Order: sequence, then structure tokens, then C-alpha cells
Amino acid sequence: MDELRDLLARAAELAADHRASLADRPVARAVDHAALRGAFGGALAKDPTPPAAVLEELARAAEPGLVATAGPRFFGFVVGGALPAATAADVLATGWDQNGFNAVLSPAAAAAEAVAGDWLKDLLGIPATASAGFVTGGQAANTVGLAAARHHVLAEAGWDVERDGLAGAPRVRVVASEERHATVDRALRLLGFGTRAVEPVKAGPQGAVDVDDLARKVQDGPTIVCLQAGNVNTGACDDIRAARAVAKNTWIHVDGAFGLWAAANPKTASLLDGVELADSWACDGHKWLNVPYDSGFVFCARPEVHAEAIAYRAAYLTGAGQVSGMGDLTLESSRRARGFAVWAALRELGRDGVAELVDRCCRLARRFAGTLAEGGAEIGNDVVLNQVLVSFGDDARTDAVIERVQLDGTCWLGGTTWRGRRYLRISVSGWTTTEADVDRSAAAILRLAAHRPQ
Repeated sequence: MDELRDLLARAAELAADHRASLADRPVARAVDHAALRGAFGGALAKDPTPPAAVLEELARAAEPGLVATAGPRFFGFVVGGALPAATAADVLATGWDQNGFNAVLSPAAAAAEAVAGDWLKDLLGIPATASAGFVTGGQAANTVGLAAARHHVLAEAGWDVERDGLAGAPRVRVVASEERHATVDRALRLLGFGTRAVEPVKAGPQGAVDVDDLARKVQDGPTIVCLQAGNVNTGACDDIRAARAVAKNTWIHVDGAFGLWAAANPKTASLLDGVELADSWACDGHKWLNVPYDSGFVFCARPEVHAEAIAYRAAYLTGAGQVSGMGDLTLESSRRARGFAVWAALRELGRDGVAELVDRCCRLARRFAGTLAEGGAEIGNDVVLNQVLVSFGDDARTDAVIERVQLDGTCWLGGTTWRGRRYLRISVSGWTTTEADVDRSAAAILRLAAHRPQ
């Protein structure tokens, strides 16, 4: 055990050194992928290698290919950097090596998920009676939420989809924005609906669903309506209250991978007015909550429907038949105990800390937009959350700026196509990002847009 203790201490030292370097190192660097793979590769050795040597070899091999996604100037996706308490809790979770399938396998994991789930529902405006499943991320959350929706709308039509499948089932209409996230379509493929099941709804000027067009698309019969909290390009949120008013007898699923966190901040909560009226919700933890990968949440207003759609039973499983709120609400049997890190993050931040984190990122996004606009860039969206779309004129020039920024290393951001035009897409989500980081990054973007050498 002394060897293990030393090994874990060294791993923690290496991880801490990496975190300490993030503020100063280039966010991304040019990578020789063949050399990187070569450092990891070669024939598998015949003889064992001491664990300490393996750890050092891994650290050396990985270093050239590590991207500072956890640092203060990574804006390419809605990506946070794990909070200190969440990071340490995840290290403990690895050391404890708990299987989070049910409360028999890990009473501690079950308790952490139950408490953290209650805290999340309270923060996000979701009814306290809803179920909470801890999944891998937004894709899994959307898939589970839509599986619950499938179960419910077909059961209401007298069809047992878990027993009889979809062949011969009543047609289910899926009504979703033309600007829905791609994970919704993949969930529909995986659930057997296919993407042709979607009845697309027009989106307004900023990407929120057009409620009048939604009303025209909603008809009698089994119907699932997919709404969005946080358009992936603009941050716009659908009007959930108005949508529920025109879609009274449907199942409403809210894809809120990052935008659902707006409900936790009093200054942005109005964007999610009526969120409690939905039937299921998807959200990420490794985005705005800044917990380690992989962490997401799915909530369902009808816990029994959630479990009936997802759970399975086997005679050898101790605790089978007792809905645990863990493996019965998620797609995995052998589950990482994700609740420990989520509990730790929420305990570290508290209610006010979560609100401040969301609010600060929104302020920094507005600062980004204002500085870039003053420098001659065009801002393509109303900055209501943490998303900023930036154009430098024609698409070719905008793409050239994106490439230069990615190679420069001061910050990292990606590109997107929205309404037929190319934009730099900036997402501000990290807990370590400061005004100085935004100013430094904006200055670099404007310098590279002017194509002036440093």
C-alpha cells in the first residue's frame, strides 16, 4: 500500500502541475499526430512494467497533446474546467472505485446522488417530485428523456413499446425546432423513430422557437415536443410557458445542456419562465457547473414513467425490483459514481456561487462582444447568455481568422454556420476566466483579424 500511496501522490502532483500551468501555457499547440501516437505506441511489452514507470511514461507521452480546455481562455465549446472540490472528489471516486448501479452496491453513491439531485432540481426550477438520473452528458440525457416520452405517449395510446416495439405502433409525431441540437436527432435514431419523424418548427430571429408555428404543428395523437434552453449558437431560450399553452396534451422535453443553468441565476431566470411545466429535462454538469467529465443529468416529472422506460431486472441482481434512482434511470449498469463530484461542486459553490458563476460568464460574454464590436467585428446575436457569434465580413475572412486564432494559442475558439453565414463562436463557461482573460483574448482576435504580426 505504500507503493500505491506514493503513486497516487505523484499522480496528484502531476495533475496539479498541469492545472497550475493553464493560465500561462498556449491553449492549443501544433501537434505532430504521428509522433504523439508513436510516444504511446509500439508493440505491447511482454513483461510487466512498474506502475510508477507507467505513470511517468504516460505523463511524458500525453504532454504534447494536451489542450488547455480546463484553462481560462478556452472558448471553443461550452466547456468548463473542473472546480477544485469537484476535481478532488472525482479523484476520491476513482480511489473508492464504487459501482453506482444501485444502493446495494454503493449506499454512499446512492446518498450523494439523491442529495445532489434534490439540490439540482431546486436550482434549476424543476419540480421536487421529479426523478433525477446522473448520465454521461447531454446526448444520454436527451436519449433517456425521449425514451421516457416515447413510453408515455404510446402507453396513453394503448401501446406497450417496451414489449411490442415500434412495428405496428401508433405514429408518434416529434415536433422540434429547426435549430434543435444534433443530439436530439441522434436520440431519435437510436430510439427507432428516425429523423423523418421530426416536424420542424420555425425559429425566430435569435433562434428561439416560433410559438405560432409550433401551435400550427401540434395536432391530436401521440406527440412529443422538443424545446431548447440555450440555442447552441446564440444562447436563445424557447418560451416554455407559451409553448405549453399551445401544446397542452403533449410531452414536452427540454434540451437544456447549458442553458438550463440560466434558471439558477436570478438575473437570467426569466429566460426559463415556465420551465417547471415541462415533462422531462436534459442538462450537463461538465459544462456550466464545471465538474469533471463525464457528467450530465436527466429529470422526469413522472418518475414511474422514467423507470418503466429505462430500468431492467435480472434475478442475480441484488436489489432488483427496487427503483434506486441510479441504474434504473440511466442507460448504464456499471456506472461511475458521478454524484460525488456533483455534490462536491454544489457544496463548494452554494446557491449564490452557482448564480455568480452563471452571471459572471454572461457578463464576460457581453464584454467579449462589446470589445470585438468596438474593434470593427460584427456581432451576429443578442448576447443573452454566454454565447457570442462574431463575423469579420465575408465567410472566407472569418474562417481565416478562426484558423489564425487556433494556431496563435492565446485562446481557442471554433467556427459555426448560422443562418447561412460563417461565424467565430465564443462560449464563456469556465470558472477561472477573468476580465483580463477576455481582454487578452479579444485583443489577440482583433490583432489576428488585422493580420498584423505580433
